[in-house]
Amino acid sequence: MEEKELVSLLKKGDRLAFEHLYHNYKHRLYGNLRKILKSDSAAQELLQQLFVKIWENRLSLDPDKVFKAYLFSIAENLAYDFFRKAARDKNLEARLMTVATEGYSYIEEALYRKESVAILNRAVASLPPQRRHVFTLCKLEGKTYEEVSVELGISTSTINDHIVKGTRSVKEYLFLSKDFALLLLSAAIAFL
Repeated sequence: MEEKELVSLLKKGDRLAFEHLYHNYKHRLYGNLRKILKSDSAAQELLQQLFVKIWENRLSLDPDKVFKAYLFSIAENLAYDFFRKAARDKNLEARLMTVATEGYSYIEEALYRKESVAILNRAVASLPPQRRHVFTLCKLEGKTYEEVSVELGISTSTINDHIVKGTRSVKEYLFLSKDFALLLLSAAIAFL
């Protein structure tokens, strides 16, 4: 049978005409799609889509037009659509990765800060009560030695002594504790 006759029969819904046209063109179309897409599976998928489109739009076929050119035109358009979709998917993936990474960084930084504060609080809690109180007022609340001196009724030199010894104790606590190793590890991970 001639191609024109097969297309006329296909237009009327003849499955045998469809199968005959499919078998006549599938290898050439597949080869062309494979060359464009550089992927066996993508070429196979688009080949199937092409013939599904042909079947679904069979009523609009014109038997007087060159069917082969029509098939190759559809195949080319499907390949372009495939690349456009892949580019959109890649752009979407990149945007999602950026948003997810930014969100993860904020969460990671917040956890790091929270953990650092907890470690510092444990170090300060290890100080004797009066030294802890002076250290908290000066170092954590930002009050001056004079303000603390008036508030607690002790000399600024005593406050200075508490701060020097408190700072030394906090540093020793951090360096000798497992928490310091955890703090360093957290800091190292945050910079990766």
